[in-house]
Amino acid sequence: MTDQAIALIPERVRNSDAVAGQWKLIWRRFRRHRLALGAGVVILLIYLVALFAEVIAPVSSQTYDSRYTYAPPQRLKVAGYDTTGQFHLLYVNGYSMKVDPIALSRTYVPDPAVVIPVGFFVKGEPYRFWGLFDFDRHLIGPVETGKPFYLFGADRLGRDVFSRTVHGTRVSMSVGLIGVAISLVLGIILGGISGLYGGWVDDVIQRSIELINSIPTIPLWMGLAAAVPISADPILVYLWITIILSLIGWTDLARVVRGRFLSLKTEDFVIAAHLDGCSRMRIIWRHMVPSFMSHIIASVTLAIPTMILAETALSFLGIGLRPPVVSWGVLLQEAQNILAVSSAPWLFLPGLAVIVTVLALNFLGDGLRDAADPYEY
Repeated sequence: MTDQAIALIPERVRNSDAVAGQWKLIWRRFRRHRLALGAGVVILLIYLVALFAEVIAPVSSQTYDSRYTYAPPQRLKVAGYDTTGQFHLLYVNGYSMKVDPIALSRTYVPDPAVVIPVGFFVKGEPYRFWGLFDFDRHLIGPVETGKPFYLFGADRLGRDVFSRTVHGTRVSMSVGLIGVAISLVLGIILGGISGLYGGWVDDVIQRSIELINSIPTIPLWMGLAAAVPISADPILVYLWITIILSLIGWTDLARVVRGRFLSLKTEDFVIAAHLDGCSRMRIIWRHMVPSFMSHIIASVTLAIPTMILAETALSFLGIGLRPPVVSWGVLLQEAQNILAVSSAPWLFLPGLAVIVTVLALNFLGDGLRDAADPYEY
């Protein structure tokens, strides 16, 4: 329909679903899915945290203070006065330490007499922002540098669990994105070739998918991850773990793409592209893939939680990412001891970040899948 013809359509009809494009229809349906819309906002906030981790975290992931090992979380309080009568809008209470004379263990309890003022965009530990320039401002932290500030408590070395969780967001969320991106390319290419060529090519690709799916997932992950040398550079380990997860995660998407290609390859626009002399790869990427791109987006959104859980599981088992790399799985791996269960349960708070992220991604994927379903219009 030409622009002149569209201009002649009344505004009320023009804005209706009858003449709206595919992406506009998807957006309209998605907006009515309130749970998915809220989940999308949560995911956007999580990726903003990953993007600005140095600014949001009060300290770096490796900063420690041995005076506050296993210090409990401090509760952020609003509007109060210190012992001198000075008013503070935000503050936390300091710690008082008790030593068990028998076990010689230290116990920290909040001390209401000690008030530590808290502010926004305060000056703190310097860092290199995105590796471009030096900066020393943090979104939230103690007004006086060096004061204890542990919103999620401290670990066995006196490191801030909240700061480490924020820094771990970058690694865990990027593993999901990069892993799904590689799986997306493999799934579309191999699934497209399988559905478009057919014959022995289809048989080889489908039998390979069945072989990969027949192997138990956890032992396969463990075997591939164990092949990465322990002494390898952390960045190399990160790269290998991402590739390992991608090489396993492409099979489901490839089968979805194959099924769609089998149904599309007899359509008129595909036959016309063949007759026009287009190559097979051009037909796949320029003609067939865009026709069900909305379904691919929904599948990718649902695949990211699987990648995040896989990385968390591998790191928790000690065969994935390793310190000094900080991810949610690495943080949970450091919490698997009796002391953490009995005396320091706040070390499991990174697991809460995993739960919130996976649920939000699943809700978002369900909303996108429903919005992209052509039979629902």
